[in-house]
Amino acid sequence: MSHLVFCLEEPSAKAMLEKLLPRVLPDGLSVGYIVFEGKQDLHRQLGKRLRGWQRPDTRFIVIRDQDSSDCIITKAELANICAEAGRADTMVRIACCELESWYLGDLQAVELGLKLKGLTKHQGSSKFRHPDALVNAAEELKKLTKGKYQKLSGSRAIAPHLSLSDNKSTSFNVLIRGIERVCKEMGA
Repeated sequence: MSHLVFCLEEPSAKAMLEKLLPRVLPDGLSVGYIVFEGKQDLHRQLGKRLRGWQRPDTRFIVIRDQDSSDCIITKAELANICAEAGRADTMVRIACCELESWYLGDLQAVELGLKLKGLTKHQGSSKFRHPDALVNAAEELKKLTKGKYQKLSGSRAIAPHLSLSDNKSTSFNVLIRGIERVCKEMGA
């Protein structure tokens, strides 16, 4: 059986993926998660974790927030760590700028997940048409939801409602298409 492992910088990314992936992944593909203690820990420990992985037929996907770093440089650094660990086929995806940008790209999902009213109407405003450009998406989301959004519980609540085809976040859409491509490559 093929196995797909997500290497993540934080628990909220795992919470989101656990609710999102059942709608994306084909049956018969097992999934695992390696959650690191922040981006420094991810960069420091990723190579060691990949080198030590023993299960055959495994592919890896690394997801990290861009935050204030240069997206291209960060992605290249992580891809290099993976290649040096003998896992050059690892897919690296960067959430521009933060995981919350993906939620702001689908305000209907936020509205449904957090049981709020009137958020969807904001999707047409310039900042929410291009959520990947927001420097502090987490703060924007907290303001928009009047403090109801919390990282872990909010990720669990919003993820089941995220549209797989109509999200305004380009980096979210790139992640979804990338996961689909990796699954095809795995024959799953």
